Amino acid sequence: MLSTENLSNLNSTHFILLGFQASPLVKILLAIIFSMAYVFTILENAAVIVISMCDPKLHTPMYFFLSKLAWLEIAYVSVTVPKMLSGLLTGNNLISLSGCMLQLYLFLSFGCSECFLLAAMAYDRYLAICNPLLYHSIMTCGMCWLLTLGSLFLGFLACSFSIGLITQLNFCGFNLINHYLCDISPVIQLSCDDISTVEMVDFFSALSVLVSSLVLIIISYIYIIATIKNVSSNESWKKAFSTCASHLTVVVLFFGTTIFMYARPQAIDSFNINKFLSVLYSFIIPMLNPVIYTLRNSDMKVSMSAMFTFKTVSKRA
Repeated sequence: MLSTENLSNLNSTHFILLGFQASPLVKILLAIIFSMAYVFTILENAAVIVISMCDPKLHTPMYFFLSKLAWLEIAYVSVTVPKMLSGLLTGNNLISLSGCMLQLYLFLSFGCSECFLLAAMAYDRYLAICNPLLYHSIMTCGMCWLLTLGSLFLGFLACSFSIGLITQLNFCGFNLINHYLCDISPVIQLSCDDISTVEMVDFFSALSVLVSSLVLIIISYIYIIATIKNVSSNESWKKAFSTCASHLTVVVLFFGTTIFMYARPQAIDSFNINKFLSVLYSFIIPMLNPVIYTLRNSDMKVSMSAMFTFKTVSKRA
């Protein structure tokens, strides 16, 4: 344990993440659960990447974006979860000021990038269903990379303004962050300065990212639904809907939690609510996304089955 004198000496250079305040036994149980979930998240997203790369049938724009989403999910959870597990297992909850700012920047940037990537995936589905004759001429490999890199660029750019202002703040008192990660609300509440400007910039930055990407997704699906309604064949209707169902599920889960967390002008007073919601969108959703896409995607299931069967036959041979 750190003494009061040691804490005072660390105020200007470090923060202390309180994490999950519980008994040692509960912390061990949480560490085991989160460790298993983290490994499972990495493995299943890596499986999506490997399958999309190895199966020639999946070398299409839809699976290109799906593999890039898997890469993004791996980076997203790896920014926060290892530090959280370290705190649960070792009790070392210290994080440097620069480390906290870096974690905050990467965490928010990857989240914003996912918003734009989900919008790019909606545009891909729009072209595939509404303009199938022009689909392959528009959605080329170069266009896929442009949309992916553009999503990353816009995601990191959107967070630069807020993080730039936060790094200029002065912090006073014991820098205790009532969270398991460096998130905007609990961090800026520790500042001695007026944080109203930071809150407003953060609000408008988050709102611009969420609204712009969500509007593109909604417009895409309006056209998709209008096109599907005109499809006479029941089989064609089911096929068109099945390609969008997984994406829609992920959109609802991800945007539902992030809108409540960040599209608000002031910080939530209860950081316990912040912790719960953060676990949902920073941990649970990245773990569920590959499962959602796999269970509702016949091509992915066939590829996984074929790969597993091939490995089994090879071992027996």
